[in-house]
Amino acid sequence: MAEIIQEEKQEGGKRKPKKHSTHIDMTPMVDLMCLLITFFMLTTAFSKPKVMEITMPEKDNKPDPKTQTKVQADRTYNILLTGDNKIYWYLGLADPKKPPMPELNKTDYSKDGIRKFLLQKNKNVFKSVEALKTKVIKGELVMADSTLNRKIKELKRADHKAPIILIKADEKAKYKNIVDIIDEMAICNVASYAVVDINSVELDMLKNAPK
Repeated sequence: MAEIIQEEKQEGGKRKPKKHSTHIDMTPMVDLMCLLITFFMLTTAFSKPKVMEITMPEKDNKPDPKTQTKVQADRTYNILLTGDNKIYWYLGLADPKKPPMPELNKTDYSKDGIRKFLLQKNKNVFKSVEALKTKVIKGELVMADSTLNRKIKELKRADHKAPIILIKADEKAKYKNIVDIIDEMAICNVASYAVVDINSVELDMLKNAPK
C-alpha cells in the first residue's frame, strides 16, 4: 500500500510529518481485464484455421478390371495442372492405341476461364441447385441445413449427363493450384470429380501443348 507524507506546522515553527495511507481503486482494472478476456475469446473463435478435407481413395497396386468403375468417355473431362499456373483440359481418354488423340485446350483460373467452362458443362445441375437455394433463402421452402444438403446431393446424382472431372497435376504444379481447382468444383456444383495421377501420355501432351 502506497503512503503519502504530508507536513504539518506545529507551534514553534517545527513541522511534524504526518502519514496518510492511500486507497487504490481496482475497479477499472477489473473491468479492463474482463474486456481483454472477452476480446481474446472472440478473436480466438473467429481466427480458426481453415482447412480443406480431401478424401483420397486407397491406391490398389493390383486393380481388378471387373471391380473398377467404368466412366463414360463422352462425359469425362481431364483437367491437367502444370507450372506457371497453366491449366489444360481435354475430353475423353488419351490412348495412342486408339487414335485420334484428343485435342488439348488451354485455359486459366479466372471466372472467364475454367469456371466458365465448368458452368457450361454443368449448367443443368448448377441451375437446379441455385434455384433450390434461392427458394430456401426467400423463405418459399423451409428446411434444415441437413435436409438442404441432402436435396442438393440428390439433384446432383439425378443428372446423368453432368460432367465427370478428372483432376491431374504434374510435378510443376503448386499445391495452391489443387486447392483452386477444387474450389471451382464446389462453386460450379460439380458432383463427380476426382484427383488422380497423371500418366506418361498426358505428360507428353503437356510438353507439346500450346504456350
